[in-house]
Parts: sequence; C-alpha cells; structure tokens
Amino acid sequence: MPAKSQAQQKAAGAALSAKRGETKKGELIGAAREMYESMSEKQLEEFAETKRKGLPEKKSTD
Repeated sequence: MPAKSQAQQKAAGAALSAKRGETKKGELIGAAREMYESMSEKQLEEFAETKRKGLPEKKSTD
C-alpha cells in the first residue's frame, strides 16, 4: 500500500529506521511513533518506498 502524502511517507521512513534499530524509538513523535507501534517492518517498507513526487504534502481531510 503506497503512502497517500509526503508527510505519511516521511513518518513511515522514520518508524522503519527505529524498527531496524538505526534510530532510537524515543526520538519518534506523532504519527511515526503510532506507525512504529502498530505496523510491521514490511508494511513500513511499503509506505516508505513510495515516491514523493506527485504526492500532496499532507493528506486532505474530506
């Protein structure tokens, strides 16, 4: 499942980094921390690998 916004893609990248032990879990805030706790490494990879070009900065709330 691809990310729907640049912010979501960035948060997934941060959470993935923490899952892999590259950064500390305590450094995560907001959506990145929630993603870290609720998603598998595979799911995070799918979100993080989404290309940012063409994505909105933030997902609109309709």
